[in-house]
Amino acid sequence: MNFPAELKYTQDHEWIRLEGDVAVVGITDFAQKELGDIIFLDITTVGQTLDQGEIFGSVEAVKTVSDLFLPVKAEVIEINPEIEKSPELVNEDPYGRGWIVKIRIENTADIDELLSVEAYQELVGA
Repeated sequence: MNFPAELKYTQDHEWIRLEGDVAVVGITDFAQKELGDIIFLDITTVGQTLDQGEIFGSVEAVKTVSDLFLPVKAEVIEINPEIEKSPELVNEDPYGRGWIVKIRIENTADIDELLSVEAYQELVGA
C-alpha cells in the first residue's frame, strides 16, 4: 500500500494536502482497497463551511456506501470534475487524479493535529 509522507491523515481514512490557503482531500489507498470498486461519489456540500469530522459526502462502492468526513473545519469549494465522470479514478490513483474535493481552511494550523504518515500506518497495521 502507498502512504505518501507529505500528506496528513485522519482516523476515518481521508488524506489532506495543503496548497497555500486551499487544501486537497481524498481517501487513502487503504480505504479504497477496503471499499472495493467505487462506482459513485455523492457530494452536495460545495459552498458550505463544515466543522472538522462533519460529513461532506459519501462514496458508493459495489458492496457498500461510506460517509466522507472533513479532516478540518473548512469550506468545500470544488469537487474533482474528473471523478464525477470516472469515479474509478479514486481506486486507480487515490493520491493523484482521484482526489475528491478542494477546501478553504479556516485555520491551517488544524492540519498539524492530524495523523502523520507513521501514525496512520500504525492505525491500519501497515
